[in-house]
Amino acid sequence: MASTRPGATDPGDGLAPEVSSAVAAFAGHLLHERGRSPHTVRGYRSDLTDLLRDLPGLGALDLDHLRRRLAATHAAGAGRATVARRTAAARTFCAWAVRTGRLAHDPAARLGSPGAVTVLPEVPAADEAAAVLDAAISGATEDDPEALRDLLVLELLYGTGIRVAELCGLDLDRVDEPGRTLRVRGKGDRERTVVFGIPAARAVRRWLERGRPALATPRSPAALLLGVRGGRLDPRVARTVVHRAMRAVPGATDVGPHGLRHAAATHLLEGGADLRYVQELLGHATLSTTQLYTHVTVDRLKVVHDQAHPRA
Repeated sequence: MASTRPGATDPGDGLAPEVSSAVAAFAGHLLHERGRSPHTVRGYRSDLTDLLRDLPGLGALDLDHLRRRLAATHAAGAGRATVARRTAAARTFCAWAVRTGRLAHDPAARLGSPGAVTVLPEVPAADEAAAVLDAAISGATEDDPEALRDLLVLELLYGTGIRVAELCGLDLDRVDEPGRTLRVRGKGDRERTVVFGIPAARAVRRWLERGRPALATPRSPAALLLGVRGGRLDPRVARTVVHRAMRAVPGATDVGPHGLRHAAATHLLEGGADLRYVQELLGHATLSTTQLYTHVTVDRLKVVHDQAHPRA
């Protein structure tokens, strides 16, 4: 059976052995030296596998080959974002291959990229988010362990704006209850501190006192959140929790964990929070990423203005 580890050679990937070995080494570099997440590394491997297919060896890689493969990606119906992502993967891989002596020159240096398309994220309104959380609080009144855990998932995702992988990766010693803060390890292995409010603090206390002990086993890890068998909560389960909670409230926008992250940022900015604070809270490396949420806020302000202002 082929290995599924991000940095392992996969004999079933359809690549020539030399090419497959190079992609595996590159994946290991991303994982261990660049600190990229396993999910991100798998994405790079998937994109590179498609781009480098049909090459007899790495030395045969040139600009024409990359352009043909990207054109085929577009012709197959992929959007600009997918083509842009694969272009970025090709550039990163080829630059690394030149630095490590696997390629004599960089065939991707002159590779063009489609213009980025900004897509405004769909987010639930503040009253919708409140209704979902109220329903989750009501569902946890009997102190069912799963209900208490699911409430905490919703409170922390919306209350802090952290990523679902960051949430599921939290250990108990990363939670400061008196200070109402979490120490989160995010992309690029960067650590940051995020704060949470009183409702989330109540959910943390109920989960630690009545929920987690009921699911924990002698072999449970030191994870804050546990699954029904006592292991660390899987991000896929957390996504299911969020979608189920959103669908349970009539009229609420059905989003996943990333939608709650978008909502947290948008509602903070609408409430007057400083953009730099939101950047730090979300763990964005650059302010330009956070500025996406200002577009959402301005878009909503325009709607309100057009509807309410006498000289709109």
